[in-house]
Amino acid sequence: MPYKERSIEKQYFTIGEVAAQFKVAESLVRFWETEFEELRPRRSKKGNRLYTPQDIEVFRTIYHLVKERGYTIPGARDMLKQKGPQLKEKIDVVQSLEKVRAFLVSLKKEVEAAGKADPDIAE
Repeated sequence: MPYKERSIEKQYFTIGEVAAQFKVAESLVRFWETEFEELRPRRSKKGNRLYTPQDIEVFRTIYHLVKERGYTIPGARDMLKQKGPQLKEKIDVVQSLEKVRAFLVSLKKEVEAAGKADPDIAE
């Protein structure tokens, strides 16, 4: 039986890791916890916040609404309550399209660079 390497996924993330992932201050993460009831991380015995991947998805949705779409905090709160699951699907689609676009832009740059290096390719 061939050896299949298992991928180890973290179950909990610290507030610093979440803040670094979204390039925001830790204080913003704590503030949004007070503003959005959907964002409630577990606490360790020492009182440290422990975010699950589900918490990070909720944070990603809030981040998208507030930072990328420009919603106010009350507006984002209302949107989460009304269209939570639908919103997550839309955000997933937008993120996958952004990845495809980034790939295509890098491919275009590579093709242009190759064309400049070898003029016979451009013809």
